[in-house]
Amino acid sequence: MENETLVLDIPYGMRDFLPKEAAGKRAVETELASLFSAWGYDEVVTPTIEYLDNLTLGAKGALEPHLFKLFDRNNRTLALRHEMTTPIARLAASRLRDYPMPLKLSYISSVFRYEQAQRGRQCEFHQAGVELMGSTSTASDAEIIALAVEGLRQVGLKDFQVSIGQVDFVSGIMEQYHLDKETKSKLKTALEVRNLVEAEQIVDGLAITKQAKTILKRLPLLNGGEEMLRKSYAFALNEQSRRALDNLGEIYRLLKAYGIAQYVRFDLGIIRDFGYYTGMVFEIYASGLGFPLAGGGRYDHLLSDFGNACPATGVALGIERVLLALSRQACVHPVHAEGVYLAYAHGFLDAAIELAQKLRSEGKTVEIALSVLDEQSADDLRRQKGYGKFLYLS
Repeated sequence: MENETLVLDIPYGMRDFLPKEAAGKRAVETELASLFSAWGYDEVVTPTIEYLDNLTLGAKGALEPHLFKLFDRNNRTLALRHEMTTPIARLAASRLRDYPMPLKLSYISSVFRYEQAQRGRQCEFHQAGVELMGSTSTASDAEIIALAVEGLRQVGLKDFQVSIGQVDFVSGIMEQYHLDKETKSKLKTALEVRNLVEAEQIVDGLAITKQAKTILKRLPLLNGGEEMLRKSYAFALNEQSRRALDNLGEIYRLLKAYGIAQYVRFDLGIIRDFGYYTGMVFEIYASGLGFPLAGGGRYDHLLSDFGNACPATGVALGIERVLLALSRQACVHPVHAEGVYLAYAHGFLDAAIELAQKLRSEGKTVEIALSVLDEQSADDLRRQKGYGKFLYLS
């Protein structure tokens, strides 16, 4: 009995996609792949397994507990990729370094991260995304956000919001009060996980003015529209933070030109969960879900770690989370809604095959019954399978 249980079980944090789930996943991925191509992004595929040192450049201690590790025959430590930006940065800095810039790449891949499994996020999950390398312009940041919004609209999602922040704004605020490196790291970690209690405790323990403490405590609360962005200049006492706000204002102006400003809010307390972000960052949320469907931002120094300094920006959409949001908003379409279920009476199998082949050559999805069925039973089976059309030969 123990062996039988082992055979039927799967590792912690992994999942099976049943037929309708797999079809829904593939439909979303196909829509996104087509959209990425239409915007000029070329698909790349990187190895599932990379050398550990490549995946953890600059953040080995923080990342290792979350990685699935293994060894090759030469006893070198390998790991399953935990996200896609770092492998693509490696690829761009090596085999694509002579390609014309800006370099626009897309991917649809599985990634692996050992953490507590939850709805919309397992230890193995799937991402679709793009990376735009070789441009420092706000136009590239705006394009990335606009592409993410268009992707969610194209797969059918209706109710969602983009929250945009700026790493340099937060860093500049901390710099103007001369916080030491350790304090900055602790405070950024608390902001990243939205632990406001811990953030306040850290600030309360600092030897700074009461006004400075008030401003630091306001960081995670600075969210809203254009008016909030204008008011935030009052907190920015140095050039770094002011330039960051100017940057967000210009990106927002371009998002208006894309016609998607209605989806956008500012959240100046956003700190993304990877240490390589250097400028604009953003997350996309859907109503009823407490975690982001997508996230990204600017990372101008990551390619330097691979020996090829190059500015970059990008976004990753979580496929499982998008599917969950679609389900919550009742936006999921029947898997075979446009397909045909073809059944037949005794003696009509050859004719059914001939008709199915003709319909398939016209681009239709057709499933043939594999045995003789009466018309009522065949129609019942058609409904169970989700096909929109029914043909019966007799």
